[in-house]
Amino acid sequence: MKRAVFISLGGLFTLLGALGVFLPLLPATPFLLLAAFFFARSSARFYRWLTHNQLFGPYIRAYRQGEGLPLARKLSAMLLLWAAIGSSAYFAVESMPVKIALLCLALGVSIHLLRMKSSRRPAEQPDPRAANPGLE
Repeated sequence: MKRAVFISLGGLFTLLGALGVFLPLLPATPFLLLAAFFFARSSARFYRWLTHNQLFGPYIRAYRQGEGLPLARKLSAMLLLWAAIGSSAYFAVESMPVKIALLCLALGVSIHLLRMKSSRRPAEQPDPRAANPGLE
């Protein structure tokens, strides 16, 4: 049961990460890192696919190699984080303890993002020849 839930969460976060690659206000890297976390604990096949994928792999490798997040991505992640959690806490949640928990969660994620190294260059773009050497 746990494996199925983790694979499902990995798939959801992969989908959100894929959207983040193409939508400027949706951050790809945090979602892809969450997907890698869930896949690593549930499916070696999906984890390998995600980390070696031409589109998603560079985001995960840049984070693991300590290159940090590009500043624009970090700022968009913070903006989206606070917009989503702030609006949820204000409009959707009535319980004060839950509102406080949401805001503490957002604060914790914000501190993590702010402490991460910021890179000045955009994330590594995949080279199609790297995955298919016969394309030269």
